Amino acid sequence: MPIDVITLKGVHFRYKNAPEEALRGIDLHIDPGESAFVMGPSGAGKSTLCATLNGLIPHLIKGQLQGEVWVAGRDTRQHQVKELCPMVGLVFQDFEAQLFSTSVELEVAFGPENLGLDRPTLRERVERALRLVRLEALRRRQPATLSGGEKQRLALASVFSMEPQIIVLDEPTTDLDPMGKEELFAAAQELRKRGMTLVTVEHETEEALQADRIVVMGEGKVLAQGSPRDILKDVKGLEELGIRPLQTAELSWALGLPGIWATPEEAFEGIQKRGWSLSPLACQKLQEKDGKWEYGEVVIQAQGLGYRYNGDVPALQEIDLTVRRGEFLALVGQNGSGKTTLVKHLNGLLTPTQGEVLVAGKDVRGEKPSRLSRKVGLVFQNPDHQIFAERVWDEIAFGPRLQGLSAGEVSRRVDQALEAVGIQDFMGADPFVLTKGGRQRVAVASVLATQPEVIGLDEPTTGLDYRELKSIMELVQRLNQAGHTIVMITHSMPLVAEYAHRVVVMKEGRIIQDGPARLVFSDDRALAEASLKAPPIVKLSHRMGFTTLTVREFLDCLDKRPSP
Repeated sequence: MPIDVITLKGVHFRYKNAPEEALRGIDLHIDPGESAFVMGPSGAGKSTLCATLNGLIPHLIKGQLQGEVWVAGRDTRQHQVKELCPMVGLVFQDFEAQLFSTSVELEVAFGPENLGLDRPTLRERVERALRLVRLEALRRRQPATLSGGEKQRLALASVFSMEPQIIVLDEPTTDLDPMGKEELFAAAQELRKRGMTLVTVEHETEEALQADRIVVMGEGKVLAQGSPRDILKDVKGLEELGIRPLQTAELSWALGLPGIWATPEEAFEGIQKRGWSLSPLACQKLQEKDGKWEYGEVVIQAQGLGYRYNGDVPALQEIDLTVRRGEFLALVGQNGSGKTTLVKHLNGLLTPTQGEVLVAGKDVRGEKPSRLSRKVGLVFQNPDHQIFAERVWDEIAFGPRLQGLSAGEVSRRVDQALEAVGIQDFMGADPFVLTKGGRQRVAVASVLATQPEVIGLDEPTTGLDYRELKSIMELVQRLNQAGHTIVMITHSMPLVAEYAHRVVVMKEGRIIQDGPARLVFSDDRALAEASLKAPPIVKLSHRMGFTTLTVREFLDCLDKRPSP
């Protein structure tokens, strides 16, 4: 066999007891030192492909494997996972599943320690890995006390410290703030300089621009592969596959231009060259529309709210926040800024260390959780953390039953919730056979069935492909239009720009900015202070003297008459 770093020939794989193959005839060659991004919709076979590269398939994950998988000149059938691990480092999509040590530092040291490295080399690797992912200050912390994004960075560091020949990253940025994503891929480029080969499964097309090659998968097959520009220029095809197009490419495609604008800088140069501008009148109309949102009475009020984990680690400090009926509020900030901790106070999951939280005018300290759930429902970041029933119907019925409702009323509410999220056909299914997007809908439906006034959503689109993401967000938007107040935590700045009316920015447990979405996104410097970045279309509009939040808004404001 030629010693390509990775070679797959005619690979088919069917999971044990699965009705269909997850991989269907994969042929793929990846060169030493190459960076390949694997993209595609949920269920395309991307994670299954990753599991073949370090021997998890066929040695630990059972099923029928056909074809050949060669990694660094070794046939993976003939080598156990422990033999392949020093050569192939894999960060799982479910990154929390690979954390087990009692401190951050020990977690990062575990892999290289098992390689038998001497103490100075071991310390050097641990320090380098912690520095790459910005966890030096948290080295003594227990992994369980970290935020979701911090845990993800820890999983990455534990693989980086092994310094394998090949690093496989299965959706490595799902829980990272925008600056964290940027730093991760900068760290990946540093690793490439040392000769490492990178295989990255990723939904975000902006990051894919850094790759040497994009491999597009669908239904267990490789559908296309090529340079990022060649792949990303097919805006319509990407959307149909469930891949989010680049905003600037979407803009150039909508304008009927040849090729693509891959970055805001390219788009600005192209627009300047044509003498186009943003219409002041159209921009003024957008600003006037912003002022027409109407909200009701105060439903949540936090005053001087503070919270410390284990009485020691400050997570929230002097939070003052008012939420009105009918608002769509996005809560954003870097990993560990206190967003999830704040939301958990809104329905009594956490009790303030200082200050108070009032829901419908009553202090949450004196309210029963079952009563609070009628006011504020929370959909967790990982739907698997709140789903437990064996049938979708029973999962959704749990909340209304807990409220002591009659069987007839429970049935009515379940039917309404199923219809609202569009999963009526799955009421008798096991929730865990559904896709991540399907399980997210079950989690939303289980909250809806309790008919809360406020719905809190913690990263509701994590790990979803573009079709699933649009579907969930359109559902949330409909709920808001029907009168529900929405408080959404997300790292996706394009989602915030497109859907949120108001944005609250957090840093180190404090609120540092609070205002209408257009106003918050108009200040690049303040966003950067909170480790956030404006979406590409917002950056482009800033260059042209205004803040548009979406591609549609930009097109509506664009004046294509050449400047005089």
